[in-house]
Amino acid sequence: MDKKTLVIVESPTKVKTITKYLGKDYIISSSRGHIIDLPKSRMAVDVDHNFEPEYITIRGKAKVLNELKKFAKKADTVLLATDPDREGEAISWHLANSLAKFCPNIKRIEFNEITRNAVLDAVKNPRELNMSLVNAQQARRILDRIVGYSISPILWKKVKKGLSAGRVQSVALKVICEREEQIDAFNPEEYWTYDIAFKIKGREYSASLYAFNNEKISISTREEIDDITSILENSTFVIESLKSKKRTRKPIAPFITSKLQQDAANRLGFTTSKTMMVAQQLYEGIDLGGEDGQVGLITYMRTDSTRISQGAIESVRKYISENYSDEYLPEEPNSYSNKKGSQDAHEAIRPTEVFRTPESIKKMLSGEQYKLYNLIWKRFVSSQMTPERSEIYTLVINGSGYLFRSSATTVLFDGFAVLDKEGKAKKAVFPKVDEGDEVNVSGHMPEQHFTSPPPRYNDASLVKFLEESGIGRPSTYAPTINTLIKRYYVNRSGRQLVPTVLGKLVNTLVKDNFANLVSIEFTSGMEEKLDSIELEKTEWHQMLRDFYDPFIQGVHDAEENIDNLKGVLDEETDLVCELCGAPMLKKLGKFGYFLACSAFPDCRNAKSLPLGRCPQCEGDVVKRSSKKGRPFYACSEYPECEFVTRDLPADKDCPKCGKLLFKKRIRGKGERLVCLNEECGYFMDLLDEVEEASKKEDYSV
Repeated sequence: MDKKTLVIVESPTKVKTITKYLGKDYIISSSRGHIIDLPKSRMAVDVDHNFEPEYITIRGKAKVLNELKKFAKKADTVLLATDPDREGEAISWHLANSLAKFCPNIKRIEFNEITRNAVLDAVKNPRELNMSLVNAQQARRILDRIVGYSISPILWKKVKKGLSAGRVQSVALKVICEREEQIDAFNPEEYWTYDIAFKIKGREYSASLYAFNNEKISISTREEIDDITSILENSTFVIESLKSKKRTRKPIAPFITSKLQQDAANRLGFTTSKTMMVAQQLYEGIDLGGEDGQVGLITYMRTDSTRISQGAIESVRKYISENYSDEYLPEEPNSYSNKKGSQDAHEAIRPTEVFRTPESIKKMLSGEQYKLYNLIWKRFVSSQMTPERSEIYTLVINGSGYLFRSSATTVLFDGFAVLDKEGKAKKAVFPKVDEGDEVNVSGHMPEQHFTSPPPRYNDASLVKFLEESGIGRPSTYAPTINTLIKRYYVNRSGRQLVPTVLGKLVNTLVKDNFANLVSIEFTSGMEEKLDSIELEKTEWHQMLRDFYDPFIQGVHDAEENIDNLKGVLDEETDLVCELCGAPMLKKLGKFGYFLACSAFPDCRNAKSLPLGRCPQCEGDVVKRSSKKGRPFYACSEYPECEFVTRDLPADKDCPKCGKLLFKKRIRGKGERLVCLNEECGYFMDLLDEVEEASKKEDYSV
């Protein structure tokens, strides 16, 4: 009986698709991610012997590994087809070490998209393992293990159990906390704007004051605005100038991981983790039915390169030529440069088949999958189209030396913007006028404003900051934000990331005692060293030694210098323990805040923290868990009150009736804060804080 070829992928969702492509001569199986790793219970890095890691089979993965060994015995070749990145290369290396004695003929293959041609080409072109990639991954894993397992025990000992500190995580927390400090210290300053409404040939327009006697003007007080108003209300307004200039807006490069995360956050309201989860689904394959079956819809979603394969460029140019006029197709393909330090290991994120339009497969996709695929498809197609051409008209009006400006844009040719609703051609809005013509001003609109504090970070802006600062890599951004939220260092308020009291405390401890660790320059420098290992310019053991010696001395110093802060997070309440009469304390536990008796350990009474008034009675809403561990929210007066919901409570009460508000996603309207008191009916759209403050609240049902 002829032996078969064993192909091992990471995700089990790929198995069916690749089996269809390769046929009966291949055994396709999955490692289900990492099989070998450092144990969770200890550091498992021998710092005295060249940072030798102690790898073990991950708990629960022995069965998977044994199954792969059985398949390897029956195979004459093993092809390792884990994901095409450092992490995937390391998984393949661990698999090769585990399977070598069962089948010594082991090779590495990789594909950037799960399509028939890509998989068949990969099988025809196997290669050896890239140990430079493996060593770069090992160095990162060991470095982060040393940092986390050295600092976290100090936080456990000095503050509370369950806390953690990490190399990238600590920098992200630092910038979020620093932004909050800027907001707290911000003092708003008054300023005024002055608009006029005017008519030209029967049509109404508006213009804004920007200069006086050709010098830029700023207005800070009501007295200044009153003086200007008294002059302008008696002034004659004339056309100072009407000028136009042509503008060319070029298309943007196809997505890299960080830009996809930012656009999905800004346009779709996705968190970074949701973006990566949905992108993974599109990459691994969606069942489109018919002959196609399960098909990978996009290329690999972890990349920092804008490069596009020649075949993909030819395909998209063909699509554009067949669906648009010649004006939309540039003579030569558009090319885009990568940012400094890009690894350029894979193509940009693009559809695997550009003729598979979002609308053609919409019925086979979930709402989230469609939105993200549509975003990726449009960005890729538009990146290979011609620029948008427009003409900008600027009208300047003079009233007693005060200059007002009004602008309008005419789109002459929409170019790549044809794929966007915003790209529809607009007509010029200013009729023909001559300098010196009088203007009929029909309204004066001075308006008071106050400067706003800098906005809090959201997923998009934090990813942008980390990327531009060279901190972390695309694959680390989503888990970093998730860890900050999981540890209760940061809460979400709408889309904004707000540090908690615990987060601020941990940040202060780490910043005061490990300043180098949370330095942006130091952290980005470490990323460059890890890249240097991949390029074989730096020896990874020596890089770890250079880091470790000064770091561990700082750890010893910190352990001696940090005061014991256990209990500092406990808050007194007005509630009394019903068992012993002692005051109840608000404490922070593994799963959030709860109430506990201050007489502990003599009295062990503990219960859920009241979150707010029940919408149906005078009781309190508390968090509960089902038998399967799923959280829900119910009234503390159960069974007298049967209120229960899975909607998440908000951190504010209804301004109309005082009951607790809940977050509810409304189809087509996004997320809202909703009062579940049927007699009230208050709701408010959940916007970013700056927008929410300026929006009138809606008390209607």
